[in-house]
Amino acid sequence: MGGAAKALLPLAGQPLLAHVVQRLAGQVRLVAVSANDAAVAIAAAPLPVVGDAHDDRRGPLAGLLAGMEWCRAQHPDVARIVSVPVDCPFLPHDLVAQLADMARETDAEVVVAASRGGEHHPTVALWRLSLAGPLRDVVESGADLSVRRFYRARHVAVCSYESAATDPFFNINTPADLAWAENALRMGEDLEAVVAGDADEGHADGLGLPHREQGGR
Repeated sequence: MGGAAKALLPLAGQPLLAHVVQRLAGQVRLVAVSANDAAVAIAAAPLPVVGDAHDDRRGPLAGLLAGMEWCRAQHPDVARIVSVPVDCPFLPHDLVAQLADMARETDAEVVVAASRGGEHHPTVALWRLSLAGPLRDVVESGADLSVRRFYRARHVAVCSYESAATDPFFNINTPADLAWAENALRMGEDLEAVVAGDADEGHADGLGLPHREQGGR
């Protein structure tokens, strides 16, 4: 994208960051933004912004670690956090509920989202906060910062959106992708597999999720 900060790219009159935050609204108790860019931090206000601990920017795992450590310090009652990338403006409105359901069914440490064809989306995932220790070891070593390799070494489950007509985890990497997303929003194309509904309040316990907004399958 020519070096531009993806979070600030305009889509339908709003930065990508705003689209993702709106998709998560009502799905979680709170949203924090992992960012090292001052302009992104300003745009994210009043949301809390958490920067990486390393100046050399060690990728998504470093951002995930920063988010985990911030959450453990600020909200010690939360057992899991969800991560999503800023370039996925069509995230499902029931994403967190579906990931949480899978976590409860499997007791997995990590639940990763997948779309049609079984394609994993490593940064769209629900993470147990107890992973902060082993994740810190990986990030500190800097030897292997692959998100996939990190979660594949854990008890992982996959939450699949196979029935979605279009990939709800479509991500914007090129100007052509951005133009496609703009057109999809203008045409009102439905890119979601399901619409969130009411569900058992018990699913929200310890997940940092609001009791009233847990979506069902």
